[in-house]
Amino acid sequence: MTISVAPIAVAEPQDSTIRDKLQHYLPRLVLAPSFLLVLVFVYGFNLWTLFLSFTNSKAFASSTLVGLANYQKLWTWTFETDPPSSWYTALVNMGIFGGLYVSICLVLGLTLAILLDQKIRGEGILRPIYLYPLALSFIVTGTAWKLFLDPRIGLEKAVHDWGWTSFHFDWVVNPRMMIYCVAIAAIWQTSGFVMAMFLAGLRGVDGEILKAAQIDGASAFATYWRIVIPIMRPVFLSALIILTHMAIKSYDLVISVTGKNPGGAAELPSTFMYSYTFTRNQMAVGSTSAVIMLMTIAAIMVPYLYSELREKNR
Repeated sequence: MTISVAPIAVAEPQDSTIRDKLQHYLPRLVLAPSFLLVLVFVYGFNLWTLFLSFTNSKAFASSTLVGLANYQKLWTWTFETDPPSSWYTALVNMGIFGGLYVSICLVLGLTLAILLDQKIRGEGILRPIYLYPLALSFIVTGTAWKLFLDPRIGLEKAVHDWGWTSFHFDWVVNPRMMIYCVAIAAIWQTSGFVMAMFLAGLRGVDGEILKAAQIDGASAFATYWRIVIPIMRPVFLSALIILTHMAIKSYDLVISVTGKNPGGAAELPSTFMYSYTFTRNQMAVGSTSAVIMLMTIAAIMVPYLYSELREKNR
């Protein structure tokens, strides 16, 4: 006589089901408030600014649409021989400031990184010194450089006290040279950060490749120029994106270095946007300049992100 025993179904504990649900929904619940805040205060305000650029808003927002009139006005000011606004000056200064800021930061940051990569003595002290300016706000940096470059109390006066009375360095009060003072302050603050990025990239290079190059008789310059720097292309792209983004949105540094930008001599698109929106009561024009700045940043970021995603897919 055979006795067959039917399998007994064991029910999963209810606690396990609840735990699985919590693991599934808890991250979404935690991220939901920040997601909503970003959605409203970033993307929502960006869309609102875009809408205002198509209106005739003055001191207050208006819903009267004027099409592309504000964009046409800005680009008309750009290509006129004697533009009636500071938008032309803002674009010229952006080219000067952005070109100097990005190029010098890249060169100086790479040079400092290569020097520190030689395992020199005191590297642990030098790295914090180079990175310290990044811990300061742009307001503090700009104020410090304004006082240092002020001919009445700064560098020029100190050199005169030392006996060199023919020395003159009045860039910070010279309308034609103010933008270069802003570039000096920005380079001083950001070069250490670029150095840290490049140093991390250099430390990530396979040492066997460098040893093989040395065995083949390659000089140090040829090793870095032909092997190391090409390998660090992603680091260069990341640094370029960050520096360009910071150059376009620079505002507080200009105001602090120049002392509220008298006469608009150091005008940049960011200061132009603020002055027209909140000082000159032309909100539509200020919104238009903000949209152009956003489009410029997007034109840089989107191809970079696309290339990164494509590289990952490969």
